[in-house]
Amino acid sequence: MGDLGKAFGRLRGDFFGGLTAGVVALPLALAFGVASGAGAAAGLYGAIVLGLVAALCGGTRVQISGPTGPMTVVFASALLAVGGDIGLAMAAVLVGGLVQIALGLLRAGGMVRFIPYPVVSGFMSGVGVIIVLLQTAPLLGATPQPSPLGAALALPEVIAAFNGQALLLGFLTLLVVFRMPMAVSRIVPAPLVALISMTALSVAAGFSVPVIGDIPAGLPDLMLPSVSLETWTTVLVLGITLGMLGAIDSLLTSLVADSITRTRHQSNRELIGQGLGNLLCAFVGGLPGAGATMRTVVNIKSGGRGRASGVMHSLFLLALLLGLGPLASEIPLAVLAGILIKVGIDILDYRLLRLLRTAPRTDVAVMLAVFVLTVLVDLIVAVGVGVVLSMALIIHQLVRQARFNVRPLPHAERVLEGDGGADLESGIRVIEIDGAFFFGSASQLLDRVDQVIGTRIALFDCSRVPFMDLSAQFALEEMIERLRAQDIETLVVVPTAILPQLQRLRAPCLPVAILRDDLPSALAEARQRVAAQAG
Repeated sequence: MGDLGKAFGRLRGDFFGGLTAGVVALPLALAFGVASGAGAAAGLYGAIVLGLVAALCGGTRVQISGPTGPMTVVFASALLAVGGDIGLAMAAVLVGGLVQIALGLLRAGGMVRFIPYPVVSGFMSGVGVIIVLLQTAPLLGATPQPSPLGAALALPEVIAAFNGQALLLGFLTLLVVFRMPMAVSRIVPAPLVALISMTALSVAAGFSVPVIGDIPAGLPDLMLPSVSLETWTTVLVLGITLGMLGAIDSLLTSLVADSITRTRHQSNRELIGQGLGNLLCAFVGGLPGAGATMRTVVNIKSGGRGRASGVMHSLFLLALLLGLGPLASEIPLAVLAGILIKVGIDILDYRLLRLLRTAPRTDVAVMLAVFVLTVLVDLIVAVGVGVVLSMALIIHQLVRQARFNVRPLPHAERVLEGDGGADLESGIRVIEIDGAFFFGSASQLLDRVDQVIGTRIALFDCSRVPFMDLSAQFALEEMIERLRAQDIETLVVVPTAILPQLQRLRAPCLPVAILRDDLPSALAEARQRVAAQAG
């Protein structure tokens, strides 16, 4: 009975978790569908298909998938780029799904763990600002703008021509989603309360405001994505963008789910599940999506612990699609805008925003660069630039920490019996390399060649080098070649872990015969050689 009781408890948790996530997903799916330009039904189709397939095939058991803010923004840009042709836009969604499947098969899922936090912070805050900018016009009853920059520039005109009834509904919606008591929102989510109450108010009062419009009842019709020789490059670029963004978005949500449930997701399986879901969305006209952070957290907090919660979420939305389409058609766009503005504000990364004055300037610079590029240019460009900037800053730090010193033998090593110590001292030079020895710091070694000219033996002390790349190996080989041209013998001391790496290189100027893995013995050998030359 104990095992049966636990199983029933998990099933009940999955039921309520999925049901609550579905309730939260309904207004968001409708709003994202409208915001994308493909229509409210596309948002529901995407939430149902992607949510079901990703729950069954993905690698994060508690993840709720569906249309998200970042994916909606990119899809809206894609639809605009192809002139509103839904067939071409769905071809891009198909390519995006294939890209995600390929990433999963290539086992690239673990790469998300290498994205620096300032990049994630700037990206998410930028998405939040984009959502707020794009939804300001619908909140005031005006025609939405397709781009965040256009929305910002058109703001004075929108404010001057606002619809008072739409503004009232939007204000009341914001009041509900921001101020609803926590005790109530735990039972009935605030977005659902706002959606139902404000729609009822609009219908009862006979408000003349923009609404969603007709939503097709029943299952979606199958469609074939279209592409031509003239458009295939555009579709390919847009598809890769959607695929990469969806992969990043989903895996970041998976990390959030791991931190809450203290579990570990399967990154590559998650990518394959997301790819299959988005691929099928392309054949039903569904909005592409990814793992949704807010809905996933709602699912977990409501008891969801298994794949059944994601399945329940999709089945709930399917039931709504089959029976409540006429009611959803009367939902005012201002109400959906209010709900989305709350989502956008919640996405802002307040954790880092509070630390702007005290956080390292380099991290703040990366975050701000990603934020600006996300809002004004492109999401994927922003993430790419942010990762490159972070890498450049890390390389700069490693280069600054690397030390290259040329010195005679330390006093403890050059104390010899009898006279002749001065001759030995002048005959050996130690080139100390301390820190990362790689392409960023390798050039510093070649700058020291003049300090070694005139000695008898040059000993390269790399014993404190944690790693050495091919650029560093070639720089070392070039340095040795220059010294040999001056009839200077060389020895190279490297850590035991790096020694096999250099031995496999088989470089002509870096032979195995001069490689050592013990500094004291190498110093003793150098003294013997100098003594032999002096004798």
